[in-house]
Amino acid sequence: MPKPESWRLDAASYPVREAFQTRFQDMDINGHLNNVAFAALFESGRVLMNRAVRPMDDRPANERTMVAAVEINYLAEGNFPDPVEIATGIGRIGTSSWTIVQAMFQNGRAIATCDSVIVCRTDGAAKPLRAEMVAELEAKLARPG
Repeated sequence: MPKPESWRLDAASYPVREAFQTRFQDMDINGHLNNVAFAALFESGRVLMNRAVRPMDDRPANERTMVAAVEINYLAEGNFPDPVEIATGIGRIGTSSWTIVQAMFQNGRAIATCDSVIVCRTDGAAKPLRAEMVAELEAKLARPG
């Protein structure tokens, strides 16, 4: 696995940042945050981003989004009870999908990155993103800080 680009390890590169408390039950046998905890914390950040970009009440009734792929790169150990900061932004906008890019920080250092591909489906098939959605996604692009 190649090391992430340096901008991905800078919280200022992401337009949305949120703190999350780690839990005792998130630890593995070695006393570090386990891989499931990393995935759940990234999911919480991803869901908050999606809800901010595309409020549930504003979407057409036949429109659905689904996670098509998730890739987590572990860079360092995470620890309980220290909170983490999940930094989130849009990395790429395609015709019917977008990629959410994230980084997890603890005590000021990056401990993981995550890329998630989200696909928009209408009436059970991939359809081009609505112009309003593209505009909202573009407003949340992650950029080198």
